[in-house]
Amino acid sequence: MRIGKQDAPFTAICTSDADSITVRGRDLMTEVIGKMDFSSYFWLLVTGQEPNEEQAFFLNAVLCALAEHGLVPSVVAARMTYAAAPEALQGAVAAGLLGCGSVVLGSAEVAGKFYAECVADAKERGVSAEDAARDGVLRLRATKQAIPGFGHPQHSGGDPRANLLLRLADERSVSGPHVAMMRAIGAALPETIGRSLPINVNAAIPSIMLDLGFPLAALKGIGLLCRTAGLIGHLTEEAERPIGFILSGAAAAAIEYDGE
Repeated sequence: MRIGKQDAPFTAICTSDADSITVRGRDLMTEVIGKMDFSSYFWLLVTGQEPNEEQAFFLNAVLCALAEHGLVPSVVAARMTYAAAPEALQGAVAAGLLGCGSVVLGSAEVAGKFYAECVADAKERGVSAEDAARDGVLRLRATKQAIPGFGHPQHSGGDPRANLLLRLADERSVSGPHVAMMRAIGAALPETIGRSLPINVNAAIPSIMLDLGFPLAALKGIGLLCRTAGLIGHLTEEAERPIGFILSGAAAAAIEYDGE
């Protein structure tokens, strides 16, 4: 059964023969291994181009920023899964990643799409970033959607990761239209929703990375990649100092039954 368009049987990622492996046009042995750091290789895999100095710097920065933040839902899911199935490290990592969505971890993708739409809207209508930001927020609020990239349950005074990344972006002169739009959206919140909200890391990451030319379609991959590293760290600790069943027991104790 034919499903979808299937008339382009090609890939530009990798090929190999008996003597060589070629990745994005580079010989893996002579041009990549020992010559390129992993985050730069990730950029090459995604975009087909090696990153410039600023692209490599900020990719490393955002991967470090998002890899770890304590016992967040993805970590709890992974550690509880590993406690129940210690033979399946891959299953525990997968359990942690499966919850990457619009609220946790995957929200950078949602925010990036919104900022890109607002930038495109401002250009198409010939209006200011401030006008496009206000209209974009009002569209979200009309359907009771949250404003992606704003607010944090712990860092109510401002996400320190976001503040640092944005300061670095300004200092290194890479802030562009997406960072400007993100800031315009934040400035529009008191007028549109009645209060201000702090910028969180899932606002800083997509706005900076889009200004650096990282593909919108791959934004969620940043969170998946760096959180995988964090999960492996947690699962290594879980094998040595298990808390998965403690987390499970605490959840059971915290929730009361209210059924018939």
